[in-house]
Amino acid sequence: MTTRPESSPISPRRPSWPRRAGVAALWSSVLLLQLSLAASIYAQRPFADIAFADHAPSGDSLAYHALQEGRVEDAATLLRVMLAANPSDATAHELLCRVAYTQDQVDAAVSQCELAVSNDPSNSGHHLWLGRAYGMKARRAGPIAGFRLARRVQANFARAVELDPNNIAALNDLGEYDVAAPFIVGGGSDKARALAARMMPRFPAAAHRLLARLAESEDDLTAAESEFRKAVEVQGSPGAWIDLARFYQANSRPDEALAAVKSAIAADWARDDALVDAAGILTAAHRDPDLAERCLRDYLASSATSDAAPVFKVHLQLSRLLAARGDNAAAHKEIETAATLAPSYTRTARSARGS
Repeated sequence: MTTRPESSPISPRRPSWPRRAGVAALWSSVLLLQLSLAASIYAQRPFADIAFADHAPSGDSLAYHALQEGRVEDAATLLRVMLAANPSDATAHELLCRVAYTQDQVDAAVSQCELAVSNDPSNSGHHLWLGRAYGMKARRAGPIAGFRLARRVQANFARAVELDPNNIAALNDLGEYDVAAPFIVGGGSDKARALAARMMPRFPAAAHRLLARLAESEDDLTAAESEFRKAVEVQGSPGAWIDLARFYQANSRPDEALAAVKSAIAADWARDDALVDAAGILTAAHRDPDLAERCLRDYLASSATSDAAPVFKVHLQLSRLLAARGDNAAAHKEIETAATLAPSYTRTARSARGS
C-alpha cells in the first residue's frame, strides 16, 4: 500500500491555554478548544487515504471513486445498496461517513463512523475518521458536550496511531490535537513534543511541521518559521510549501507568502488538493486572481481529485472567485455543476449565502 506524501493544511495561530485551576479554567479551556477545533484540521481538509481503492472490494472501489470524484450522491446510493445486503460492512460504513463528512452532515458522519469502528475495531483508518467526525461535532456542541467529545477525538486519534504507528494521517491529526488541546482534555505541549520525536526518524517532514505548529502556539515565530522551512528542506512537497505560505500569510508577510505559494504550485506535478489550498491563500490575500482561478481549474481537470478537497466544494469556490470578478454567468455555471454532484449540500450553501 502506498503512502500519501507528508503534507497537510495548517491552521491559524491559536491562543495559549489558560493555566488557572478550578471550574472557570475548565470552561475556558473547553471553549478555547472548540475555537481551535473550528480553525484546525478538523475544519479543513484531512488527509485522504489515496491508496484505499487499491485494495477495496469491487463495490467499495466504485463508491470510493465516486467519492473522490465528488459524486457524493452516487457514492451514497452505492453504499446504501451494499449495506442493505451486508449491514456489517465496516468499509462501507466508513465511506458513508466520509460522504457525510464532506457535506458537513455531522450526525450522519458520527453514526456511520461509529458503525465502522464497532464492526471492525482493529482498523486504524476507522478510528481516524471517527475522531474527525467527533471533532466536527465538537465544534458545534455546548461546553459540557464539547468536553466529552474532545476526549473522544483524542481517544480515537490515539487508538488509530496505536493500531498503525505508520498511519501518517493519524499521527498528524493526533499532533494537531495535542497542540490545540490542554492537558485536561488529553492534549498538551509535552505530548506534542514527544510525538514529534517519535515521528522524526520515519516522517521527518511531518515531525518538523508539528514542531512548527507547537512553536506557533507558544508565540515563538522564529522557531516556527525555522521548523516550517526544515519541512520544506526535508521533503519539498507542495504541502510543505503551503504550510510555509500560510505561516507567512498569518504573520503579515504577503510577498513571502506569494513566493511560497508559487513554489507549491511548481512542485505539485500531480495537480492535487495543494492547488486548492494555493487558490484559497491567493484569494484571501487578494493576490493574483488569474493564478487562483488557474489552480482551481487545473485541480478539477486533474486525475488527482479526492475528498481531501471535494470537487463540488471546489466548483463553489471557483464560482465565488468568478462572481467577485464580475463573471456571473460563469459563476452560475459552476454552481450548477456543483448541484449535479451534491444537490443537498449546494442548496444549503446557496441558501446560507442568500443566492
